[in-house]
Amino acid sequence: MTIRRALAAIARSENLNFLLTNRIPRRLLTRCIGWFSGIEQPLVRKLSIAVWRKFSGLDLAEAEKTEFRSMHECFTRRLKPGARTIAADPEILASPCDAIVGASGRVVGTTLLQAKGFPYTLRDLLGDSALVDAYRDGTYVTLRLTSAMYHRFHAPHDCRVEQVTYISGDTWNVNPIALARIERLFCRNERAVLRTRLASTGHLVTLVPVAAILVASIRLHFLDVLLHLKYRGPNVIPCDARFAKGEEMGWFEHGSTIIVFAPGGFDLCEGVQQGHRIRMGEPLLRLPPAAQEA
Repeated sequence: MTIRRALAAIARSENLNFLLTNRIPRRLLTRCIGWFSGIEQPLVRKLSIAVWRKFSGLDLAEAEKTEFRSMHECFTRRLKPGARTIAADPEILASPCDAIVGASGRVVGTTLLQAKGFPYTLRDLLGDSALVDAYRDGTYVTLRLTSAMYHRFHAPHDCRVEQVTYISGDTWNVNPIALARIERLFCRNERAVLRTRLASTGHLVTLVPVAAILVASIRLHFLDVLLHLKYRGPNVIPCDARFAKGEEMGWFEHGSTIIVFAPGGFDLCEGVQQGHRIRMGEPLLRLPPAAQEA
């Protein structure tokens, strides 16, 4: 059996996959990988990216450049101008990132799903009573980024970021295997809660980037701090950062998850369902009819 087939067999074995990606010193390994990925030694960089490409399906055809100083620089690569088309319709919230759609739909009261049979609550995830009230019976979409995807995220609409809340936590894997086994997983992991206000309608739309194993750093262009495992505060950071639809807001150091929340009345766009691959800029949510008429 070749090494590639052996690794593929491991990936298919749910028990072994879960063991190898979760029953390990997650935070320590995440810090080590963060250090290793920043090494700029040419041989280390070349071999690391080559292994990554071989086993993850990494495609650099859309990257702005294909030569990198380190594996980290490859992780956080920019795309060529025009590689993504932003949905121009003002009635549409665009996807903030490339992703695979996970659990999505209506929040039932204050409860939503990370996977079938595994509910969690707005309060546990957001830790903010005002946001819990804002998204009671609202709409949500879980967007999972794989390791080979483009890792930067963008404004889903013309908006203003009012506040960022950083919540330190663990680094459980966020793949489907872990989501089906670990209760309240998103609520356990490190995350940032980005409160944004739509410029045209005033609706409150919140993005929650969730970190995971090997990826516990979140960079936001409008903050002068890197949110990572060693960062402890301030936990609530007031902001006044304005973005045009599709403008880059920040990036993960690798791949992870973004959960998008909108108030009641927003609907999923056609084709947005679990397992669907979506690209940054494509239609994600439709504004309520009253907002469209306004």
